[in-house]
Amino acid sequence: MPKSPAARVALTLACLLAPGLLPAADTSRVLVFFGDSLTAGRGLADPATEAFPALIQEKIDAARLGWRVVNAGLSGETTAGGLRRVDWVLRTPPDLFVLALGGNDGLRGISPAVSRQNLEQIIGRVRARRPGARIVLAGMQMPPEFGPEYTREFSAIFPAVAEKHRATLIPFLLEGVGGSVELNLPDRIHPNPAGHAVIAETLWKHLRPLLD
Repeated sequence: MPKSPAARVALTLACLLAPGLLPAADTSRVLVFFGDSLTAGRGLADPATEAFPALIQEKIDAARLGWRVVNAGLSGETTAGGLRRVDWVLRTPPDLFVLALGGNDGLRGISPAVSRQNLEQIIGRVRARRPGARIVLAGMQMPPEFGPEYTREFSAIFPAVAEKHRATLIPFLLEGVGGSVELNLPDRIHPNPAGHAVIAETLWKHLRPLLD
């Protein structure tokens, strides 16, 4: 061991600067789920571990892919509310942005043309802030009680927006879950933990190729 103070300092700095000894920078890419109560995990005992964004994080970690999931779900959110909120969410710039809004618009009978315009503006905000981000649009459907014309116009929003803005489309976020007594809470609207697991599997099929 060198005896002079200068030599000891030099040796200490050399050790600290050696590869593998410095604290690793956070190089995780960011996956944002931007949605409503379905994304937020409303009604679950522990949304932080049971909602589908948390389940996607588990899959990412198991595959050692180096992504960090941000759950930006807000109960009651409409596409108009999302448009007002998205700039705040984009303070954490996403590398992959999953847009899962529209269900509350349908339940409130909002014009599909208005919902479509809002979704397009949200995508525009993301592209302006983060041009290289990939965007995934999760489709939604309304039950037949809303009438054939409205349900048809509503469901057509999502493929049209995805095609126009070159986004990856998930045709129906609640595929295999919507309408299932076994996979939903007593309100018949919000998935239970088993339902969220099904949603995570549906999402994973579309997201996994985008995470490499």
